[in-house]
Amino acid sequence: MSRIRITIDRLAVNGLESAAAQALAAALQRELTRVFATPAARAEWARSHRTPVLRLGQMPLEAGTAGGGKMGGNLARAIGREIKQ
Repeated sequence: MSRIRITIDRLAVNGLESAAAQALAAALQRELTRVFATPAARAEWARSHRTPVLRLGQMPLEAGTAGGGKMGGNLARAIGREIKQ
């Protein structure tokens, strides 16, 4: 089984309260794990090597921890789509 290692050097979440920022980070990690759990996704990742910058576009941010969690999931799915292209 191959491994994927994703390193995010910095996650800047300006303008969010601490709990919402933590919810965003937790959801991002959880969803990235799910997105790259399949063998096909791992194969795509292996071909793409390093991807220093992804331009994901604008995403709406709802208030509170639920909004932070939703944003984290949306970010992870957008990253998965960009890697697969």
